[in-house]
Amino acid sequence: MSAENGTPDSTAGSPGTPAGPQPEPIRFFGTTWVDHSGGYTGRRVGVAVGSLAAAVAACLVLRIAYQGLEIADVGSFVTLLMVVMFAICSALAFRHTWSAFTTRPDPDRQASLRGLLSIGFIGSLLAYFFRSLIEAPGERLHRAEYEKAREDHEKRTTRRSGNPSKKRRRRS
Repeated sequence: MSAENGTPDSTAGSPGTPAGPQPEPIRFFGTTWVDHSGGYTGRRVGVAVGSLAAAVAACLVLRIAYQGLEIADVGSFVTLLMVVMFAICSALAFRHTWSAFTTRPDPDRQASLRGLLSIGFIGSLLAYFFRSLIEAPGERLHRAEYEKAREDHEKRTTRRSGNPSKKRRRRS
């Protein structure tokens, strides 16, 4: 109950906000993904450019590391091993990040893949870039969950209608 006017508190938390489930914010987008307002398109462009720029910068850093291995003359096997490791880890990180945009990842699996995802960070950045060309990364998942929560809320709030004392009794 609210102390000011004696009415029940809204589940939304602030006046003017509709009762019921609230949309979950997405990184860099907040809740603008719901109605594509508040600079949503500009944010998508910014995220796409930023993630691509970060991936390019990461590739340049890996190129410097590769040149360092060549200068150190560690041998072709170690150099090949490093290139293959980054390629495989990047591909796995891309696939994992891409699938995380459509389904919630398992927290235990996420924790066990943390090292692999760290090594394959370029794949994650590229997945973020390509997804931001289509929608806000994770928008489809969040929208489906939000709409399901809204439907469930509507069912719960509209389930009972009318005066229960006027309900007709069944005859057996």
